[in-house]
Amino acid sequence: MDKKSITLLGSTGSIGVQALEVAAFHGMNIEALCFGSNIKLGEAQVRKFSPRFCAVFDEKAALDLKTRIADTETEIFCGTDGICEMTEAAGSDICLNAISGFAGLLPTMSAVKSCRRIALANKETLVAAGDIVMGAAKEHGCEIVPIDSEHSAIFQCLQAGKRDEVKRLILTCSGGAFFGYTKEKLATVTREQALGHPTWNMGAKITIDCATLMNKGLELIEAMHLFSVPASKTDIVIHRESIIHSMVEYIDNTVMAQLGSHDMRLPIQYALTYPDRAEAAGEHLDLVGLGRLSFFSPDYETFPLLGLARRMAEAGGNMPCVMNAANEEAVGLFLSGRILFPEIPELVMRVCEETARIEKPSLSDIIEENMRARALTANYAASR
Repeated sequence: MDKKSITLLGSTGSIGVQALEVAAFHGMNIEALCFGSNIKLGEAQVRKFSPRFCAVFDEKAALDLKTRIADTETEIFCGTDGICEMTEAAGSDICLNAISGFAGLLPTMSAVKSCRRIALANKETLVAAGDIVMGAAKEHGCEIVPIDSEHSAIFQCLQAGKRDEVKRLILTCSGGAFFGYTKEKLATVTREQALGHPTWNMGAKITIDCATLMNKGLELIEAMHLFSVPASKTDIVIHRESIIHSMVEYIDNTVMAQLGSHDMRLPIQYALTYPDRAEAAGEHLDLVGLGRLSFFSPDYETFPLLGLARRMAEAGGNMPCVMNAANEEAVGLFLSGRILFPEIPELVMRVCEETARIEKPSLSDIIEENMRARALTANYAASR
């Protein structure tokens, strides 16, 4: 296995921390790091991995970091423009993008130009601007390998046949914290309950998305762009055990499934070592100890964002971006205690309903639509 150089965006988040564990396990070279407000952890990472470059979103945090690591040779960049500049300057073999949300889009576009591979954990990049990103990747010869466990599973299962032999993709879904709840019961759930994911330990925003099932809707759109498969050929099943990470059904009715433990280091490692496989940095799967595996149909009525995501995927244009922006804003409002859980889908659906579709938005259109949808969501929440 070749030792590849890595630029890691979002290094202090859940995926970023685990990615550094994998990199350390395999002795990979960290060329550049990017993180947000966790300066203490970021400093520790700089000192351990000695990257050439480091970037932070906030100017005040950048000044703090500069003082903390003045005795190192790491060059510091600041803000979104700085992160993009750093990504291009590093020119690493792989850029692992684990930035949360729409903020990861512009750094992805920079990585496409300067890196041979993007290991993508930032699904919002493809949700908001999938056609633009995939087009740019093709133009610059940059391969995109997914990190999300579901898309990593599909990526691996697709190696069992030809693309024109694929009948459908099957995304599995844990069902989130509120599987089996009624609309009435959802009306009273708390922030703490919503943050209780049944199988994975993740960041707050993605955990709430799992509770509303929006995360699976975002993954549906991500899969559509990654694998050039229309939404109509992608199904979703609830799989509470989260052992089968996703499946591919071929035209001969054979179903290929990828199984693994609840350990994100495994898909992270695969994205970094592909096409090779390496000794695992993550947990072994105990098949005998699994017991039964169960599957259910999603409850589209109780969790309407899943159906909305499919409709927005089919609508295309600016609509997935608008839906994503409204959702990011609504989830933030819920986490700060300003709206109730059922108001998340209400706000997102209202913003989508009142947005005019743009057939082929440019990157500047996408950025503008993101800001407009966020402002509209906040206004609706304030006036309710």
